[in-house]
Amino acid sequence: MSAFFPSKRARNIFDPGSEAPFKVSRSKIDLFIQCPRCFYLDRRLGIARPNIPPYTLNNAVDKLLKSEFDHYRREGKAHPLMKQNGIDAVPFDHPMLDTWRDALSGGIQFLHPATNMMVTGGIDDLWVSPEGDVFVVDYKATSRRAKITLDTPWYAAYKRQIEIYQWLFRHNGFQVADTGYFVFCNAQTGREFFESRLEFDLIVLPYKGYAAWIEQALLDLRACLTAAFPPGASENCEYCVYRHAAGVSEVF
Repeated sequence: MSAFFPSKRARNIFDPGSEAPFKVSRSKIDLFIQCPRCFYLDRRLGIARPNIPPYTLNNAVDKLLKSEFDHYRREGKAHPLMKQNGIDAVPFDHPMLDTWRDALSGGIQFLHPATNMMVTGGIDDLWVSPEGDVFVVDYKATSRRAKITLDTPWYAAYKRQIEIYQWLFRHNGFQVADTGYFVFCNAQTGREFFESRLEFDLIVLPYKGYAAWIEQALLDLRACLTAAFPPGASENCEYCVYRHAAGVSEVF
């Protein structure tokens, strides 16, 4: 069998012989939950899933929302959206906020002793109550005619996202509320003309996080990385299904 050489694009590849802490991001934890095989190929062998186009419109909404909430943060006042939804809080003003938002530089971090993994994540926002409870907040841009609820199956990853951030901030010594908030920006499509603009309905949905699963997930993730061979293909993973179908169908 020929030797495998990771892609030149590969970064942060796990070395089972290294004693240095291994950095694992919130998104990579979610990749492991979705498909351990894809995670192993990515973090152990350097074979990442194909890139998808960037969500540039979503990024624009994200940037503008942060700027808007930062305005009220500087003034120490509640955003009107908080008042409309009966949330007794203001945007959390903290000198580390910009660092925590920057996922590329590590965001909020915690070294998990049992696995020697540095868990990282980049948040969208934090709100704080008069009692000092910190609420993790995540912005989402979408365009749906149906009512937006968190019961939609593909929103499970969104819930895990909030839960990991809550877990990270608790391990950094913050008094984190069990409830987090999603701010959905739902683009309206009922107008007759585009007229060079989009209008959004802003919807705030509370979510009570449950982070008890994270500890075992990190232990399982570490065991996956230290295995000599990748786990079997996941039946529900479209990438695994594609790789298998292509492998048996190609003619060399």
